[in-house]
Amino acid sequence: MIAIIGAVKDTLLQISAACSFLFVFQWWLDQGQMTRRNRRFPDDQTFLLIGCALSITLCSMLSTTLLGIVYLNLAILPAYIGILYGNYRSGLSLSVFFLLCNVLFSEPSGLSNMILNTGILLYPLLFGLARPFKKGTVIEKIGMLWMVLFPSMLFISLVPILSGEDIYETYSEDKLLLIVYLFLTIALGGFFIYFIETAWDRLQIKEQMESSSENFKWESEKLQQITNVMPLSIMSLDEHGIVTGLNEFMLKLIHNHFPHLTREALLGQPAGKFLSKGVHEQVCERLGNYVSNNQSCSEKMTHEARTYHISMAPLPQRITGLPSGVVVIVQDITEEEKMRSELDNVERLTLVGQMAAGITHEIRNPMAVVRGFLQLMREKSPDEMNSYYQIVMEELDRANSIINDFLSLAQSRISVKEKVLLDHIIEELSPLLWADANLRGQSVEVHLDPSLPRLHLNVREIKQLILNLGRNGMEAMGAKGVLTLETRRTLDKVELMVRDTGSGISEVQRKKLFVPFFTTKNQGTGLGLSLCLSIVERHNGTIIVESEEGVGTTFTVSFPYEEEAVEFIVVE
Repeated sequence: MIAIIGAVKDTLLQISAACSFLFVFQWWLDQGQMTRRNRRFPDDQTFLLIGCALSITLCSMLSTTLLGIVYLNLAILPAYIGILYGNYRSGLSLSVFFLLCNVLFSEPSGLSNMILNTGILLYPLLFGLARPFKKGTVIEKIGMLWMVLFPSMLFISLVPILSGEDIYETYSEDKLLLIVYLFLTIALGGFFIYFIETAWDRLQIKEQMESSSENFKWESEKLQQITNVMPLSIMSLDEHGIVTGLNEFMLKLIHNHFPHLTREALLGQPAGKFLSKGVHEQVCERLGNYVSNNQSCSEKMTHEARTYHISMAPLPQRITGLPSGVVVIVQDITEEEKMRSELDNVERLTLVGQMAAGITHEIRNPMAVVRGFLQLMREKSPDEMNSYYQIVMEELDRANSIINDFLSLAQSRISVKEKVLLDHIIEELSPLLWADANLRGQSVEVHLDPSLPRLHLNVREIKQLILNLGRNGMEAMGAKGVLTLETRRTLDKVELMVRDTGSGISEVQRKKLFVPFFTTKNQGTGLGLSLCLSIVERHNGTIIVESEEGVGTTFTVSFPYEEEAVEFIVVE
C-alpha cells in the first residue's frame, strides 16, 4: 500500500512537471506579446523551445521507476508536442535536448533503455506528421499525437519484459496502476493539445473582438465626424424621447436658446427639458403620431422669427423591425425663405416693370402727336403766347426724356459689344463735356493712360455712362468747379474715374444712390445712376462711390480684361 501511495505521488509530480510549460504558455499569451505565423503559431520558436525544454528538464529530474518496474518520465509529452508544433529546426533541437536529458537522468541507464524511453524510433514518423499536424483540426491533431504516443508508451511498458521481469506476477493493484499510467499519459497528451488549441482560439477570438471593437469605435467616430460637418442639426432619441446622440450643429442650435447646456447634460435627458414649450408640444405630437405608426414625416415650423424644416424618421431594430427610437433632422431655412420671398417680389416687380415699359412706350405716341399740334398752334397764335407754348413743349420733352431713361433701365437687352479703346470714347465725348462745362463756368481735365488694352464694350452705352456721370458731377459743382476724367490700368482691370469738386454725398445718401427714383436734385428723375449701374453690370464691371462732404465725389468704374496674345514677327 505504501508503494502504491508513493507511486501515485511520483505520478502527480510528473504530471505537474509536464504541465509546467502550459502555465508558462498561457502566461505568455495573456501578455499579448506573441506574434503568430498564419495566426496559429509564433514566428519565432524560441519561446516554445524554452517552455518545452523547461518541462522536459523538470520531468527528467523528477523521473523514477514506477513500482520498481516501469520508467516514469512524462517528458515525452512536451517533447512530442514541441516537435509537432515547431518547425524542423526547433523540433530537431528539442529532440536532441530530450535525448541529452535521458542520458543524464534516466534510470536504468543504457542504450536500449534510452531508445525505448525516448521513442526515438518513431521520430521519423513524428517529423513526417509535423506539417499535416499544423493544418489539422483539434481532433485530427489529437489523433496524430496518439498515433505516435501510444506505440511509444507500449515500448516503455515492454522494457521490464525485455529486462527479464514478469509484470504479470505482480499484485493486481500494481497492474492496475501501470494500466492507469499508460492511458493517463495518452489522455494527458490529448488534454495538452486541446488546451493549446483552446488557448489559441481564445486569443484569436479576443483579438477579433478587440479588432471589431476598434473598427466599431473608428466607424462610430467617423460617423460622428460626418454628422458634425454636415450643415444639418441631427439628434437621435429613443422610444421614450430620451436624447441618445446629437451633432455639433444641433448643439449650436440648442445653445441659441439655452447657452449653458453642454453635450453631457443633454445626453440621457428627455428632449422636453430643453425644448421650449411651443416647439416641444408640436415636435412631441408629431413624434408620437408618426413614430408609433413607424412612419416618417417632414414639417416646416416657425419659432421665434426663425423658420425650420424638421424631418423625423423612426429607427427600426435590425431583428424585429420595430421602431426603437427616432432621428430628428432640423434645418434652419430662414435665409432660404427670405431669398425665396425676395425672388417672388423680384418676379412681381419684373412683371410690373414690363407692363410699365409697355405703357410708357405707348404714351410716347400720343405725346408726339400733342407736340406736333402745339407747334402748329404756336405758328397761328399771337407772339405773346410763345412763352406759354415754349414751357409746354419743354415739359413734353422732359417727360419724353424720362420715358427714354425708364425704358433703357427696364429693358434687359443683350449689349452688342466690340473691341475698342476706352480712351477713344472719352476723346470723342470731350468736346461735348467741355461745352457743358463752359456754360456753367467750370473746367474739365482728362488724364488718359496710353497703355490701356482694348475692351469689349458697347460704345453707345459707355458714352451714355460717361455723359451721365460727367453731367452729375457738373450739377454737383458750382462755378469754377473742376471735373476730372482719368483712366488707369491694373493687373486685371481697367478703371475709369470721374471726379468732381462738389459738395460731396453723405453716407446715408450713398447707400441709396443706385436705387431707382432716388435723387438729391430738385428736377432729377432718380434713374440716371440706376441706368449707369445697369450698363456697368452688363459689361461685367463694378462701380464704386467715394465721397467726402465739402471736398467732392469720385465714381470709379472697373472693367475686367484679358491679356492679348502678342505676335512676334521674325525679320530675316
